[in-house]
Amino acid sequence: MPRTRRRHVLFAAILALGAMAATDAALSATDPLPDVIARIDSGDFREATVRIDAALAQPGLDARTRADLEFQRERMRRIRLDFTLTADQARAKLRESIPDLREDEFQRWTQADLLEHMVIDGTPWYFNRSISNLFRVSPEAMARRATPFQRNDGPMENANAYHDEAVADARRTGNSSVAPRRVRVKQSITVDADAVPAGETVRAWIPYPRAIPGRQEDIRFLASLPAKQRIAPESTMQRTVYLEQPAVAGKPTTFSINYELTIFGEHHLIDPDKVTSLGDRPDLAPYLAERPPHIVFTDEMRAFSKKAVGDETNPYRIAKKLFQAVDAIPWGGAREYSTITNISDYALRGNHADCGQQTLLLMTLLRLNGIPSRWQSGMVYSDGTYDNLHDWGALYLAPYGWVPMDVTTGQFNGTRDPEVEWFYLGGLDAYRIAFNDDFGTDFMPAKQHVRSETVDSQRGEVEWAGGNLYFDQWDYSFEAQVLPVAGTGR
Repeated sequence: MPRTRRRHVLFAAILALGAMAATDAALSATDPLPDVIARIDSGDFREATVRIDAALAQPGLDARTRADLEFQRERMRRIRLDFTLTADQARAKLRESIPDLREDEFQRWTQADLLEHMVIDGTPWYFNRSISNLFRVSPEAMARRATPFQRNDGPMENANAYHDEAVADARRTGNSSVAPRRVRVKQSITVDADAVPAGETVRAWIPYPRAIPGRQEDIRFLASLPAKQRIAPESTMQRTVYLEQPAVAGKPTTFSINYELTIFGEHHLIDPDKVTSLGDRPDLAPYLAERPPHIVFTDEMRAFSKKAVGDETNPYRIAKKLFQAVDAIPWGGAREYSTITNISDYALRGNHADCGQQTLLLMTLLRLNGIPSRWQSGMVYSDGTYDNLHDWGALYLAPYGWVPMDVTTGQFNGTRDPEVEWFYLGGLDAYRIAFNDDFGTDFMPAKQHVRSETVDSQRGEVEWAGGNLYFDQWDYSFEAQVLPVAGTGR
């Protein structure tokens, strides 16, 4: 190599080292995490990866920041698992329902984000459930279908005899705990064969209900596989049963629990004119506060609230207006919560939201208006074979105290009885099991690696010494059998 060429190379190397040093200095002087998160949210995965690598190479990086940066790398992987359809694949899938799909329709629905997608490093990738969601959010697309749209709604999503029974019980007795059901449950987790090296210990957490007076009572643990288990104490807000066993080569690893409990419906006969302001209640302060990243009073949130509430001052009537506004957002299948930076903002800005997203949005709006709110979630079941993950919540109304809300099941329009019409603002059915009385809290025993679901806990969690096992490496099942309730004739 000629000497002049070597000088140029050396000079370029010095410049590159100087640029790297400047970048390193900037990274060390500021928290790199917000920039990385913003780049991932905007689809700039390539540059986010560069910045994660640079930040992780810094000496003296604290363990928390290192873990947060490593999770952002994992978040990109999870997003790619949710957004796997190319534009051509999305078109082909949509043509299964709209054979004469026009390109202008596809482009218009894409540009309006009615076909949920993400541009990652310059290439659009469509959400796996974007096609089915389209028919929930676009009447135009629904009208273009060649075949009827098959919904998989649960039996409690329409007013029925159970709601009449619960309201009648509340009126007759004056009690808010009504219309109970006894249920026997089996929950299981099956880890894929060879997901964990043979002989290594597989650790599993299966959700388990807390006793809630007047709602969930007489909980009886029956059995588990393996037999040795550790049930988290009642005080655990996301309660689980912890199990572990060694992996066997070529065989799936299965965990299960069996239990029974009695679940009461809940219905409060609320008179709006009797609802008062909170007064001095420091005990309720945590339920009125922002809780980043998913409960934040953004400017957009304030504007949405003002439009929905107007000049109303009565807390119950404010809650009713906010309930209606969030209920108006169409339900849509959700991407994994761990991939979303701010869930309430995501629900506010999007054109669809699932139960947990709607609940966090309503919780945020209620708190913004001085009405305490909190989270609850678990599983819904039925007298038949239907079951599903579900999230809901509660709000505090003086003098009634905490009353439940389920904005996703929502308002039953067209019913003659207002107590049935507004059943899910102040009431719940008994066909649900609550596993969680808060979101994003720790397990007991604690998980050593980052969770698959960082917000909720309904399917369970699995890990081994080598790391977390994500949802693509195991499956869950839930089976419920409704039993007679002792002493009721039901």
